[in-house]
Amino acid sequence: MSHDLQFYIDGAWVDPVVPSTLDVIDPSNEDAFARISLGSRADVDKAVAAAKRAFNTYGFTAVEERLDILNRVIEVYKKRSKDLAIAVSREMGAPRQMALDSQVGIGLAHLAKMAETLKNFQFRHVKGNHLVVKEPIGVVGLITPWNWPLNQITCKVGPALAAGCTMVLKPSEIAPLDAIIFAEIIDEAGVPKGVFNLVNGDGPGVGQALSSHPDIDMMSFTGSTRAGILVAKAAADTVKRVHQELGGKSANILFPDVDLATAVSKGVAGCFSNSGQSCNAPTRMFVPRDRHDEAAGHARTAAEKFTVGPADSANTKLGPVVSQVQYDKIQDLIQSGIDEGATLVAGGPGRPAELNRGYYVRPTVFADVTHDMRIAREEVFGPVLAILPYDTVEQAVEQANDTVYGLASYIQAKDLQKAREVAARMRSGNVYINYPQWDAGLPFGGYKQSGNGREYAEYGLEDFLEIKGIAGYEAAE
Repeated sequence: MSHDLQFYIDGAWVDPVVPSTLDVIDPSNEDAFARISLGSRADVDKAVAAAKRAFNTYGFTAVEERLDILNRVIEVYKKRSKDLAIAVSREMGAPRQMALDSQVGIGLAHLAKMAETLKNFQFRHVKGNHLVVKEPIGVVGLITPWNWPLNQITCKVGPALAAGCTMVLKPSEIAPLDAIIFAEIIDEAGVPKGVFNLVNGDGPGVGQALSSHPDIDMMSFTGSTRAGILVAKAAADTVKRVHQELGGKSANILFPDVDLATAVSKGVAGCFSNSGQSCNAPTRMFVPRDRHDEAAGHARTAAEKFTVGPADSANTKLGPVVSQVQYDKIQDLIQSGIDEGATLVAGGPGRPAELNRGYYVRPTVFADVTHDMRIAREEVFGPVLAILPYDTVEQAVEQANDTVYGLASYIQAKDLQKAREVAARMRSGNVYINYPQWDAGLPFGGYKQSGNGREYAEYGLEDFLEIKGIAGYEAAE
C-alpha cells in the first residue's frame, strides 16, 4: 500500500487532519506522477506530542541500544536503495545511476559514519570532583531540501538517533517521496514509536509550525538563506537552538602553477555536478589574467562534454533542474550575465535544442566576469560557471571572501605550502585543496550567511547534545 497521502506519526501511518494535496512533478517531462498530502499545524501538534512522549524513554536509552537501532536502519536502507534511487531520480531529476551511486550512496555513508562515531563517542567525563555530561537536546524539528534530499535527511536523523533525540521531519514538498520511503525504512527497522515522525508540507503550513512550536527544543534546517532567516525568526520566541546550513557562492582559486587543463576541467565538473544544484558548488573560478583565455577554452571543451537529458536515459550526464521556479531563476541570471557584459563561452539561455519539454538548462560558462556582476554574487543553483581573471593571488583571495556567503572554498596549486597559507585565510566552513576525495568524517557547515552549526560524524552529533555540569559528583577528599 502506498503511503504517499499519509504521514508517519507515533509509529503508524495516519491520514492528515485536514485533507490537502499537492502534485509531485517529474522535472524530466513536467508531468505530475505522484501526489502527497500537505500537513497543517494540527498534524505538527500530533507529531510533536508523539515525539515528546517518546523522548521520556528514548532520551535515556543506553548507547548500545541506539547503536543497534542505527545498524538496523542501515541494513533496511541498503535493501531499499533502488527504491530510493528511483524516487530521487523522478522527483528531482538526478540521472538514474547518479541517484543510486551518489544521492543514495551519500546517505548510506552518513549513517555508517554515525554508527562508527557512536561506538567511540564519550558522553561523560570527570572534571575534578565534578561530572560533565552530554545529553540529548530533546525533541528536534528537521527541515530538509530537495537538492540532496537523502544526504540531508541522514545528516540530521542519524545524529538525532545517535544522541537520543526524538524528531519530526519535514522534507521538501518538491521532492518528498524518498522521505516517505525513508519513513518506511525506519518503521521496518523497528525504531521505537514516536522517535521518528514524518509530516509532509510546505514552509508556511508545516515549517513555520515546527519552528515556532514550544515543545520543539531545536530546529535543524537546510535550505536557502531566505528560508533560514524565516526559521530563525519563528524560533526566536521560544529561544530554541537553531542549526542552519544555507546557501553558498564558493570560490575556486587556480594558482598560476597548476596544470590548467586539468584544474579547469575538474572545476567545471564540480560546478555542474547534480545539475549545479549544490550549495557548495565551486561556481566562481578565479584564474590568472594572463591565462584567462586559455582557461575559458578549456572550460568550453569541458562543458560541451556534458550530455543533458532525461533522468532515466543512460546517456544523460546532466538531468533537468528541479522545477519551473528554479528554471526561471537560472534563466534570469544567465540573461543578466549577457546583459552585464560577460563573455558567453558555452551554453546560454533556453533549453538544449533537442529538448522542448522538461526543466533543462544548457551547461553554461561565462568568461570575463567581474566581481560586481550578479552571476558573481548571487547563488545561481544551476550549471552555470563564472570565470573571473585576477592579477595577484592576494586579489583573488580578497574577492573570493567578499561575499555574504561562506560555505566552501576551493584552491588548486602545485605548491602545497602556499595553498595551505591561502586556506587559512579563506572565510568559509570548508576549504578543499586540489580536489580531494569527499570525506564523511570532515565537519560541514558555513560561515556568515551560509549558516551556523556543523554536520557529519562527531561534529553533527555534538550539535544534537546539551552539556550538563554535575557539581560534587565525586566525593571531596
